[in-house]
Parts: sequence; structure tokens; C-alpha cells
Amino acid sequence: MSSDRFARFRAAVERGDADAAADLFTADAVFHSPIVHKPYEGRESLRMILRAVVRVFEDFRYDAEFAGPDGHVLWFRTRVGERALDGVDILRDGADGLVELTVMVRPYSAATELRARMAALLAEQGTG
Repeated sequence: MSSDRFARFRAAVERGDADAAADLFTADAVFHSPIVHKPYEGRESLRMILRAVVRVFEDFRYDAEFAGPDGHVLWFRTRVGERALDGVDILRDGADGLVELTVMVRPYSAATELRARMAALLAEQGTG
């Protein structure tokens, strides 16, 4: 595993660079959304999601990170409109790049606001 990829992902997200973050993933990477049942497949799908996320999240910051033999977890806090939201990015690494991103968020009221805003942006981009 490459701890360097985890650090580069964190840095890209913190500066709002969705493309740099997406470029760290393999072409067949999988994204598990906190608000959609079916996973998104492929780096380009992930890229569109990350581009929308950097527009929706306000005052985003990572507060902690945890590493283990199977992956890396970044704990974040942000706002979606007036709703405070916290969550985790769970990253799995492979030989050629990051292979999986799973995001979990809370509380439910903020997750529903996130869902509404993301759905609008993705529909605008033609990917919803």
C-alpha cells in the first residue's frame, strides 16, 4: 500500500482539486456513496462525483485519520447549507492506484440535504 497516495488524496481534497484526487484512482475504481444504493464504477464517474462534492461542501476539513493494513480512513467535518455534517472517507489502495472509496456521513438531516444538492448538480452535469 502507498501511504503517499493517501496523503496526496487528502491534500487534493483539502485544496478542492477533484481532478487530482480522482487521478489517484485506477480506471476501474469503485465509489460507494452514502446516499445511493448502487456503487458508481470507474474513475470518470468518481471524478464527476468529486467535482460536485467540492461545490456542495462548505468549510470542509479533515479532523483525523486512521491507517491500517487494509486501507485508510479520513474523518471530515463540513457544512451543507446550514446543516453541519461529519463523515469518513474510507480508502482502499491497490498496486496501481486507489481502488475504492466509501463515504459515510451523519446526521440523517444533513445527509438528506446532501442528497438533494448532489442530485441537482449531477442532473445538471447529465450524470444523475
